[in-house]
Amino acid sequence: MTKIREVVVVSEPSNHGALVGHVGESRFPVGGPDGVGHISSGPNPYDLLSASLAACTAMSVRFQARRQKLSLERVEVGVSFHHGAQGERDAFVRTLKLEGELDAQQRAFLLESANLCPVGQILGISADIHTRPDTTTSGPDASTQARYEDDLAELQIPYVDPD
Repeated sequence: MTKIREVVVVSEPSNHGALVGHVGESRFPVGGPDGVGHISSGPNPYDLLSASLAACTAMSVRFQARRQKLSLERVEVGVSFHHGAQGERDAFVRTLKLEGELDAQQRAFLLESANLCPVGQILGISADIHTRPDTTTSGPDASTQARYEDDLAELQIPYVDPD
């Protein structure tokens, strides 16, 4: 039977309530507002979501390159999250840098294989995912890039004074 893998995020009182994520033996800080006016260091939830898409994309592209015996030496995936304009869907912009002896058709195949990423398929239900090679400079305006702290500030959460 397969063991269910669970990510657990815990606030650590010994570290001013900083959040720490746990997956198996791995530990990582979770950044963002701490509820008492400070910003904890580390990737915030939007960063972690983008990292999940980037990691899954890199794995999918690498898998397809190996399966097709393409000479992909290195793949680099950058992901940013952007809010859609009024009434439009949010979007992830995914940039792929492919290194190796690849012709134009092989590069196009690998760019398309990014869409096979299971995390991207899940996220694509509620957000658009735009994939581009690293040489393209157009995309969503930087002003639409989502900031977790800004979105959290819009929530009507009262300040809670810790006991």
